[in-house]
Amino acid sequence: MSRTAAVTIGVSLKLYLDVATTLGWCEQVRELARSRPAVQRGHVRLWVAPSLPALPLVAERVRDSGLGVGAQDLFWADRGAYTGAVSGADLRDLGCRYVVIGHAERRRYFGEDENAVARKTAAALRNNLIPVLCVGEAEPGSVTQAARQCLRQLDAALGPESGPGEIVVAYEPHWAIGASEPAGPAHIGAVCTALRDRIAADPKLAGSAVIYGGSAGPGLLTRLGNQVDGLFLGRFAHDPRRLGEVLDEAERMALPA
Repeated sequence: MSRTAAVTIGVSLKLYLDVATTLGWCEQVRELARSRPAVQRGHVRLWVAPSLPALPLVAERVRDSGLGVGAQDLFWADRGAYTGAVSGADLRDLGCRYVVIGHAERRRYFGEDENAVARKTAAALRNNLIPVLCVGEAEPGSVTQAARQCLRQLDAALGPESGPGEIVVAYEPHWAIGASEPAGPAHIGAVCTALRDRIAADPKLAGSAVIYGGSAGPGLLTRLGNQVDGLFLGRFAHDPRRLGEVLDEAERMALPA
């Protein structure tokens, strides 16, 4: 199956950077976005998910730059007596376009199960946000086992409450997150092909993409080629220079000579 029209490059800053450092980073990345024709034309979709306190300031700083904004989480209800929760409706009003759901760290540290992931996915779609739905196996194993687990997680997330809309499926094997090396290209390609086939079979998910995350960095996108629709970056992207290298790869894929 061929790659979608645009190459998607997402960056999660997690809780690594304070607000001031986040804003300085975003100013540098904003200039990267402005200097890349493929980003400006929409052939490469670049977005960042900062920590929640920085999100409104980031959204204002990067407006009209080509750099999109996402949130690292949301709650499944839009309003109510939910102390500390974050409404998808508010995220949308702040200028968010993406929201990360079901990340391995949310599952591990906050006890989020498949039901919570499904309800949050439905909330994102209801509020015209693009869910970045994280799926992945906990331990290294065969491609067949990995694909089976990821497809089960995807099907569970797209439950009966979910409406139609674009999604980004982020294949992130838990064992590769924070590791010294990403999963192998053949493994990534096989699992992502299974995920692509599943979303392509559902007309409600038109325009959706499958990207890879888990110790992704410069050079990986070139090695993967059309096996994926982009990358979900973590710590490697904290250095804007290295992020620029990934964007150069994405631009070459999106605008081949």
